[in-house]
Amino acid sequence: MPLAYPIHEASLPNGLRVVISEDRCAPVVAVNLWVGVGSRHEQPGRTGFAHLFEHLMFQGSRNVASGEHFSALMAVGARLNATTWFDRTNYFETLPSNALDLALWMEADRHGYLLDALTQENLDNQRDVVKEEKRQRYDNQPYGEALHHLYANVFPVGHPYHHPTIGSMEDLDAATVEDVHAFFRTHYHPGNTVLTLCGDLSPQEGIAAAERYFGELPAAPTRPVTPSAPLEPLSEPVRVQVEQDVPAPRLYLGFRLPQDHTRDFDACALALDVIGAIAISRLEKQLVRGSEIATFASAAALGLADGVSLGFVAAQPAEGVSLAELEEALTRELALFAEEGPSPVEMEAACAQNERDWLSNLADIEHRADQISRLTMLYRDPHGINTQLDRLADLSARDLQDAAQRWLRPESRAVIAYAGASA
Repeated sequence: MPLAYPIHEASLPNGLRVVISEDRCAPVVAVNLWVGVGSRHEQPGRTGFAHLFEHLMFQGSRNVASGEHFSALMAVGARLNATTWFDRTNYFETLPSNALDLALWMEADRHGYLLDALTQENLDNQRDVVKEEKRQRYDNQPYGEALHHLYANVFPVGHPYHHPTIGSMEDLDAATVEDVHAFFRTHYHPGNTVLTLCGDLSPQEGIAAAERYFGELPAAPTRPVTPSAPLEPLSEPVRVQVEQDVPAPRLYLGFRLPQDHTRDFDACALALDVIGAIAISRLEKQLVRGSEIATFASAAALGLADGVSLGFVAAQPAEGVSLAELEEALTRELALFAEEGPSPVEMEAACAQNERDWLSNLADIEHRADQISRLTMLYRDPHGINTQLDRLADLSARDLQDAAQRWLRPESRAVIAYAGASA
């Protein structure tokens, strides 16, 4: 039976895109805002700004004191947070529907009037918070910078995805209040924002509430961003040895993939599921349970919006197995998959897992709102929540095999090797 979650779209005169998905199952509403600014929109010498603003947005605005956003909303039973990624920054709260006005008023205040409270003190404070986050999550975490190394070696210098979202601490140290004010004025305005409301409200109620609180925010010119040219697969292997005291050796193989929300990306993502992300995956059967040369092996695809995405394989060798032996086994499995494609059983398992995961995701209004915002902001396709499974069901085994032959060739890999403490 096709999915049929209700989707109602509207745009305010100031450019804010609003999407309402009514769901009366519980007296709860998910409020989800996507701002079209992530680390790929940053300028050289000014990396880390998008993530810095995620923090600054909780430090007060014209009518809200520092820290009050959390305290006031949690007092009415809300769950809230924010995240930053290459393609966007998002802010979200899920709360009782009778507290919706409070949430929208506070969101509108910080999205429109943050600069009234953005002082040197706040900047210095949150700059230190970001530095500590970098130390805890990446610098001092085993394998914490593995994906950062993949970004830097899969995507060329100067590409929008070459540097990580956390940015450069040197760039943040050099940032002035004037710099961050200019960044906010450029990117934080209604025409660069999507507001999704999902839950216990009608489309009419949702649009009226959005107009009531966001309608007064001034429109601003949207700066056009030139899309990056699609990248071909790497022409030869790239290899990086990471010197870090980690618990065990580990390998990461990275690949360029097509842009997300395309048939080619879907085929690559499903191929990687068969290779290393389902219970009967090739890597699990052959390397972990079969030859037992790996203690774990997995694969995944990270969909990105600007002309290219990332696919990767991660594996850890069993005791006595060298990284070279493990890498040879991984590339052999990739080559074999490209040669023969998935079996009917593998296709069925991968599609079933995707269906289960997608339906579970959409069953939660918080995650449903986030997917609607993603599809609206990046692809102008909020109805995509209802058609995603149809897109995957339309793929054939031959589509996955063709995708592997083009995008997952062993010679197109970037290798990040952690040799471990004994090296």
